Amino acid sequence: MPIMESESSNASRDEEFKNLANEAFKAHKYSQAIDLYTQAIELNGQNAVYWANRAFAHIKLEEYGSAIQDATKAIEIDPKYSKGYYRRGTAYLAMGKFKDALKDFQQVKRLCPNDPDAAKKLKECEKAVMKLKFEEAIAAPESERRSIVDSIDYHSIVRRMTSSPILMGVTAALVVAAALMAAKLLSMEALLAIMALGASIMVIVFPVAQVEPQYSGARIEGDMVTLDFVRRMMEDFKNQKCLHKRYAFQIVLQTRELLCSLPSLVDITIPDGKHFTVCGDVHGQFYDLLNIFELNGLPSEDNPYLFNGDFVDRGSFSLEVILTLFAFKCMCPSAIYLARGNHESRSMNKIYGFEGEVRSKLSETFVELFAEVFCCLPLAHVINQKVFVVHGGLFSVDGVKLSDIRAIDRFCEPPEEGLMCEILWSDPQPFPGRGPSKRGVGLSFGPDVTKRFLQDNNLELLVRSHEVKDEGYEIEHEGKLITVFSAPNYCDQMGNKGAFIRFEAPVLKPNIVTFSAVPHPDVKPMAYANNFLRMFS
Repeated sequence: MPIMESESSNASRDEEFKNLANEAFKAHKYSQAIDLYTQAIELNGQNAVYWANRAFAHIKLEEYGSAIQDATKAIEIDPKYSKGYYRRGTAYLAMGKFKDALKDFQQVKRLCPNDPDAAKKLKECEKAVMKLKFEEAIAAPESERRSIVDSIDYHSIVRRMTSSPILMGVTAALVVAAALMAAKLLSMEALLAIMALGASIMVIVFPVAQVEPQYSGARIEGDMVTLDFVRRMMEDFKNQKCLHKRYAFQIVLQTRELLCSLPSLVDITIPDGKHFTVCGDVHGQFYDLLNIFELNGLPSEDNPYLFNGDFVDRGSFSLEVILTLFAFKCMCPSAIYLARGNHESRSMNKIYGFEGEVRSKLSETFVELFAEVFCCLPLAHVINQKVFVVHGGLFSVDGVKLSDIRAIDRFCEPPEEGLMCEILWSDPQPFPGRGPSKRGVGLSFGPDVTKRFLQDNNLELLVRSHEVKDEGYEIEHEGKLITVFSAPNYCDQMGNKGAFIRFEAPVLKPNIVTFSAVPHPDVKPMAYANNFLRMFS
């Protein structure tokens, strides 16, 4: 009899924890929800709902690796539980693993054949896989790829497509698709989708060689980007006005030249008595970027900044953010340093909005151009031989030296493993050693890993970004690691503060400044993201 009472008590308590977790989830307190779902699971680990709910909370925190693990456990417990496949498919989608996602949504449709929502999401996933296959089919071989910069002259803004491998690839793919339809191996709907994709690739804007007389926005006089121009451009952006393509080309191409000349690890020297500011993720939140400059001053030789990656995606003013940062880099290279984040990559930009935003506000040409320029961004910075700054974190092996990071060939899309991947994706963990990444990419590293790396390289502090923090920052690993995140109220729903760090030489004691979100025009985050991802947000 006492055993039955205990079991009944546990059943009551696990449901109580689940209900509390649901309330925390509704309040956007996702970390708290995960803790509460975990307590429910500890009392009853055979309830698939608890695992699937915790997976959903992990998805909200972009912890897709953990979400996949939890959803898989839910499926193991109950193979007919559709939400297990649904959550896992959503996590796969967010990671760009469309083919894996498709299998899960096909299973959802089998389990729920009359569910219109399941059918709709399956259709979107099928479109994403079809698009991926089409892009793979028309991609030119690596040996034949040429820099898009070779075909751009920003003085005339003429894009020459003659004998372009892209044009020939699109044409060939469309011919094959038409033949497949004629043979009844491809539906008319699929052909139209392929044609639309081909058109989007081939639609290259051919603007006139000179800026139109009616253009009333910011102008660059000659080849020099000046502070007056940057101020005017930011004011135009603030009022939701566009920059002329001619000047956008100039800013991006000049920035590319500057970035290409830098090593993969950049050494920064701050003279005694001077200061230096490090900012974390901005994620397309342009109006919060303006607020940082309002609070801390504009970038200049006497007020230098390092923006530590993830300038774009999620927020719907990513183009304004990146052009502003690039313009300051052109104006005064020592006024602003830029590091690559995991979102400065083609795969992330396709999913999380930047590619769609650039295509909408500028042109397809700029999509290719930004993808190429992002590959030029340095991976790490060292301030006064004391402070190591990277976007993500540390490595899966001990003994990595700064010279190893300098030697990384960064001029490529991020690989799925190795030093470059780990710099961009890894996260700290509170306990010693190393563990699997909750994101599904990179790894988690403990305080002992941080301590050894700093000692091996005669450094004092690791600064990184990459994670939302309630207060905009978090100090971990016995004070040896600081996470800084500069996008307050991330995605208009997290309620977090933003932060930046000011270092004063020679001591370089971190002075952390926090700030709250400011209003922005009524354009929702992810407004330009892929349709299928918005459906699952």
